[in-house]
Amino acid sequence: MTAPRTATTFPPPVMEARRWLDGVTFPTDRPLINVSQAAPVEPPHADMRQAMADTVLNNDEAHLYGPVLGLPALRDALAARTARIYGGEVRADQTAITSGCNQAFAAAIATLCAEGDEVIVPVPWYFNHKMWLDMAGATAVPLRCEGDMMPDPWDAAKLITARTRAIVLVTPNNPTGIEYPDDLITAFYDIAKSRGIALIVDETYRDFHAINGVPHSLFQRPDWDQTLIHLYSFSKAYRLTGHRVGAILAAPTRLAEVEKFLDTVAICPNQVAQHAALWGMLHLDQWLAGERDEILHRRAAITTHMPSLDAKGWSLKGLGGYFAYLHHPFAMSSAELAPHMVRDAGILCLPGTMFYPTGNPGGDAELRIAFANLDAPGIATLFERLAALDLARR
Repeated sequence: MTAPRTATTFPPPVMEARRWLDGVTFPTDRPLINVSQAAPVEPPHADMRQAMADTVLNNDEAHLYGPVLGLPALRDALAARTARIYGGEVRADQTAITSGCNQAFAAAIATLCAEGDEVIVPVPWYFNHKMWLDMAGATAVPLRCEGDMMPDPWDAAKLITARTRAIVLVTPNNPTGIEYPDDLITAFYDIAKSRGIALIVDETYRDFHAINGVPHSLFQRPDWDQTLIHLYSFSKAYRLTGHRVGAILAAPTRLAEVEKFLDTVAICPNQVAQHAALWGMLHLDQWLAGERDEILHRRAAITTHMPSLDAKGWSLKGLGGYFAYLHHPFAMSSAELAPHMVRDAGILCLPGTMFYPTGNPGGDAELRIAFANLDAPGIATLFERLAALDLARR
């Protein structure tokens, strides 16, 4: 009997890591530091929660099925904001709202891939992308990132075959935090366009980018929607992770195919979440700027404390968005080190092995630290605990 599609991939890594907590107690003077998942832990802004409550109480239509591709007002606002951020032209009919950014990726792949088709994904990769490609019957073709953790467009070009349907980029990157510069992104775009494949750019963490200018120039291309499939998440920007609201921007003809997928999976995105996202875009620009400033402050704290680890053989491979990506000096694989750190250091983080193909040794000496739910003093404590690890060295 053929195995079901879910059996073709691995268990969810974040859930696997949480099981390392079973049976472990943490003393009051050394509570758990959880840097395993890239999600804000605080609730949405109080005024947004009030707006959501008002929607629940007073907007009867919010309790019914809505448009499959999302509320027209939210699509309009997203198109206008995207055009403003990137200095390009984006129409509402090039936008669709999804139940989180993961669903946006799944919908994009559903419109691109048949059984056995290939998608080029830089490694270390975002594991949920790999999981969906497995379950969709597509092949994730790894594109190795070298010392600077940047994927090479020309290496990607060598991997393109007759079965290649897309290249995927995540920037700021999950797991490494690296922010890809415009010339790198546009090189990938030009290769994808010349070869007739899609370029999927996941910018879940765009609102926390370190640069103040345009993140990239792809939306300034007159026919961007013929090559680019852009993914976005409202969850990180407005602390709406539990409400599942994301977006996909692409050609209207592709979104017509996306509509088929979404209609059979969730019928429509969460209505209350969409009203919240719209309210946030209309009222919370200043607040969101403050959220970005705080993330950049925490990022600076990582840089400040990194010398204490450098002296002990650690190194910082990537930093940005919600992530610090570390190279550790110990003899054991990160797959063993991460559970050990729960018991002996009170730290829950993900090993680099979770972001590489099975059997690939690339992640053995790497750890992902999702620092967005730690303030600067919490980051200082994290680094103290990491520096105190005393294990056999390579």
